[in-house]
Amino acid sequence: MFRYSPDVATTVDTALLASRLRLALGHLVRRLRAEHSFPFTQGSVLGRLDREGCKSIGDLATIERVRPQSMTQTIADLQDDGLIERRPDPSDGRRTLVELTERGRQTLQADRRHREGWLARAIADDLTPQEQKLLADALPLLERLAED
Repeated sequence: MFRYSPDVATTVDTALLASRLRLALGHLVRRLRAEHSFPFTQGSVLGRLDREGCKSIGDLATIERVRPQSMTQTIADLQDDGLIERRPDPSDGRRTLVELTERGRQTLQADRRHREGWLARAIADDLTPQEQKLLADALPLLERLAED
């Protein structure tokens, strides 16, 4: 078992580390999904639109790594719920841009508060102050691994 020690140079079995990281992240993602008010893909799209602004359906499909047909269905479901709206791209009439509605923004904020509240409570209740610091120090590494 690999234990982190900042003072000891350790040879790490990267395959084992990758396997354990994949499993741990998978469990965490499933737990976060259970806290969502709506399906994970919809939440991901709403979050991206909130952070990055208008996007085309094709761009969203590429970024989210799903088929355009799947993204079209996700967008239709979000639009039916009044969370997003579509409009023609002013620079290319063949494309449709998608953006959050005010209802979508409010729904997303409520969902984030709920999920982040659970995660913040878990971090505060289940991790020691030293473990919380270690997690904070590891976060930039996890973010870098998640980049394309």
